[in-house]
Amino acid sequence: MAVLIDPPRWPAHGTVFSHLVSDASLEELHGFAAAHGLSPRAFDLDHYDVPAHRHAELVAAGALAVDGGELVRRLIRSGLRVPARRRDGRAEPVLRRRWARLFAGTDASPDAVTAAGAELLGRWSEPHRRYHAPAHLLAVLQAVDLLSAAGEDLGPHPLAVPLAAWLHDAVYTADPARGPGADEEDSARLAERLLAAPGLALGDDVVAETARLVRLTAEHRPAPDDAAGAVLCDADLEVLGRAPHDYEAYVALVRADFAHIPDEAWRTGRAAVLERLLGADRLYATAAGRARWEDPARANLERELAAHRPALS
Repeated sequence: MAVLIDPPRWPAHGTVFSHLVSDASLEELHGFAAAHGLSPRAFDLDHYDVPAHRHAELVAAGALAVDGGELVRRLIRSGLRVPARRRDGRAEPVLRRRWARLFAGTDASPDAVTAAGAELLGRWSEPHRRYHAPAHLLAVLQAVDLLSAAGEDLGPHPLAVPLAAWLHDAVYTADPARGPGADEEDSARLAERLLAAPGLALGDDVVAETARLVRLTAEHRPAPDDAAGAVLCDADLEVLGRAPHDYEAYVALVRADFAHIPDEAWRTGRAAVLERLLGADRLYATAAGRARWEDPARANLERELAAHRPALS
């Protein structure tokens, strides 16, 4: 078990950066980073970006200096390496193609489709986003595909489900002062405005259903007979049921979204979210979602909550 750091060779923002990783666990990596004052925003899925002037300090603190090739090999062997296809830069071309395919064979204007897609991708790519970014959008769309392929019903307006995935975090401020559900409400209103453009040729019923589904993601509690809502909410929560190291990476990125929140307030708020999720009779509303993700999601949530308890007490 070791925290590793490679030489500072990666240029950005007027300096060069090293990569700081663990070859054992993200918990070890986050603990080392926090102990030495690295910002949560420096975390990038499987490593921290470290400016050159801190390299020697972190080596003196216990990070093992290795060359870049050795760092990558050990990260891959650990199973913690995040493949390129899950990174935002790789997600965006895929998302552009997926957006265009939603309107294939319809009366929509290609220029209107392109303009609406560009506005949405611009929103998803805002610089303050770390988790609520293009890679998350792509993961939700893929989870919708998986649930649909497993036989889950997308409701009377199937197109509204992927459209709602595109819109569900289109407004994302990471500002707790706005109150619960404010971003989702603004995202739903954006859906009502953006999707009503004549050039997209979407019916009023599809636009209204999309906005309704977006509002559901504020609490992820679809009614028992709401098939479309069940699919969207389960797809948005798919991340909770990933392998433990993927779940830890998700938590670190969410923490980076809220890097402006002090640690104590973060732990208190996060613990409340975890307790609310664990208090539900079931996390997933679809049969396919429960079969795939319910048990691992509960194990992930319990483990994270247990890690917060000592600090809270």
